[in-house]
Amino acid sequence: MKVIYLGLDKLPDRIAATAKKEAKSILSEAKAEAKSITNQAKETSASIREESASRASKEAEQIEREAVASSRQSNQKDLLIARREELDATHAMLVKQVSSSSLAGRASLLKRLLLNAKNVADKDMILRPVALDRDAIESAGSKWDIGDNIDGMGGFILHTKDQSFSLDFRFETLLKNVWESKLSEVNEALFPSE
Repeated sequence: MKVIYLGLDKLPDRIAATAKKEAKSILSEAKAEAKSITNQAKETSASIREESASRASKEAEQIEREAVASSRQSNQKDLLIARREELDATHAMLVKQVSSSSLAGRASLLKRLLLNAKNVADKDMILRPVALDRDAIESAGSKWDIGDNIDGMGGFILHTKDQSFSLDFRFETLLKNVWESKLSEVNEALFPSE
């Protein structure tokens, strides 16, 4: 019986040694798994950071392209508005000069218009002058009957007695035709190509 007792006496030490060995193995495996999880977490984190940085970089480039395009479009719009304002101011200056009674060559211009009208108008038409030019037209001695004054910057209108047909020799009509036909030249003079 003593032999059995001696064998049982060492049993707790053997159980403790086995348990210690098992615990050491479990701890070693846990440490290895923790290390693997940590490494995997670091890799995932690095990948997420890389993707985020790449996405942020692409978004920043897109925003930059859009901002540059928007700025260019805004500049082009401002330039077109400035050009339009300059053209309008130039046209307004021409209107002011042409409608002025002190326009250099006004009487000569009226005589040329009367000569041109003679070539295209019937002698039984009625001439209606712009009030500002009535005296100059009357003193030029036209062959037409002179009717009531009309509004305008200068010149005259010829029309048939029944007013079914008219010819417009007013300065604003002539200026409009010249302005429209020469607008590209005016643009080039005001805004030369670079």
